Amino acid sequence: MSEPLLLRYMQPLLAGRRADCFGLIRSAVSRGQDARKLISDVVWPAMTQIDRLYRDDVINCVVRNMAARINRAVADQLQPHLPPATPIGKRVLITCAESENEEAGAQMIADLLESTGWEVYFVGGGVPHDEIIAAVGQLRPDVLLIFGTTPQDVPASRRLVEWLREVNTCPTMNIVVSGGVFNRADGLWREVGADAFCEDSDDVLETLAMLTPRTPGIKRTGGVKKRHRKRQGTAETAAAEPTPSQGAAIPALAAARAD
Repeated sequence: MSEPLLLRYMQPLLAGRRADCFGLIRSAVSRGQDARKLISDVVWPAMTQIDRLYRDDVINCVVRNMAARINRAVADQLQPHLPPATPIGKRVLITCAESENEEAGAQMIADLLESTGWEVYFVGGGVPHDEIIAAVGQLRPDVLLIFGTTPQDVPASRRLVEWLREVNTCPTMNIVVSGGVFNRADGLWREVGADAFCEDSDDVLETLAMLTPRTPGIKRTGGVKKRHRKRQGTAETAAAEPTPSQGAAIPALAAARAD
């Protein structure tokens, strides 16, 4: 059921037709579709497709920004429909890169984790590392989740992880990464020093539910699901990935306008 809805959702999304996107999701909710499934099966894959189309130079910056903002607004509308959960006594601090898509992805993870009983602190993007480290010291979370780091941000993410381990304020805290360049470069999560990598929102929920407190000084070697699709490359080749040009338009956008 979700795949046809995703296909129906993508066309107005890439055409910038806000009302049509909102209407499709409202209709799905009114028919009793689960908000958590709508996020993981429609809104999340739409976000990843927006990112892929832009990186492949199929859509330009205008289309990407319109689609990303509509998609985030849809995620906002679904959040109140997520079921309340009994607290499980675990705490997660979430940070991310600054782009709209990455903020939206991190926010969806925050909403989904909260709906499963996690105590969530979502700081978003653009937060200085010393303030993140201070927040770790104050909140003492079980997990720090870094979402959607872009290639140019990889060295900074590595420094943040190294700094956290050096300061050792919260030695049993796991550092988990997801999204962005981590989805495109196999093994990069290990190179930046993270304890685990999650491929998508469902993987985040499953992996964090299974994580045990980190043993200081010991790197995890298992417990992370294998990726469904592999891409050759190292951290260096991923970080050198070229920036797409901004002039391309998507055929679906033209087709949608013609309808």
